[in-house]
Amino acid sequence: MLKDFYVSFSAVCFTLLGLWLIVVQTRHAEWRGSPLHRRRVYAVAMHFSLPGLMSLLALVDPESSALWRASFAIAAIGGAVALIALRGAAPGRLGLAAYISAIALYALIGTLAIAPHSVGELGLQAAPVRVEAALLTILVFAGVNVAWLLLFEEAPTGYRWPGRDQLARRDGAGHGLEWHDVPNGGSGQRWTSGV
Repeated sequence: MLKDFYVSFSAVCFTLLGLWLIVVQTRHAEWRGSPLHRRRVYAVAMHFSLPGLMSLLALVDPESSALWRASFAIAAIGGAVALIALRGAAPGRLGLAAYISAIALYALIGTLAIAPHSVGELGLQAAPVRVEAALLTILVFAGVNVAWLLLFEEAPTGYRWPGRDQLARRDGAGHGLEWHDVPNGGSGQRWTSGV
């Protein structure tokens, strides 16, 4: 078992996830109104969180091949299914290639976890757990590239929340509240008192 690798790799994955959450927080006002951007943001989070989770699960009992095989299979197949369901490829050909590659990598990781003997059938002399480690590294690298593409992508402007113009409500004292846009540079919209 590659215990030292997985210890370091899980730390890297969760550090990247934390950095990505900071990016999401800074772009939240732009991305929250776009369902496509929300799906893309979640897909990038999966690029970092699932490999980190797999690494941590592999460390629960480093001597148990059954544990790493089961945890990798479940997490990888779940990751592939989730990415397919998200339909959130990053913009451009590079983004689409990274998206398809990530799905293929998750499927391959899951397949190798279920049938580790297939590594030998492919003519590789490496242990299945080492091949899995290389595939996870490539998967996280793809996630970093997708995150970079999304970081500099223009978000749609002028998004209006559905039915916003008809929104009106009253606070507990019976005062009417109105909807107002926050001027440029603000963090979104806000309710103000319309007494």
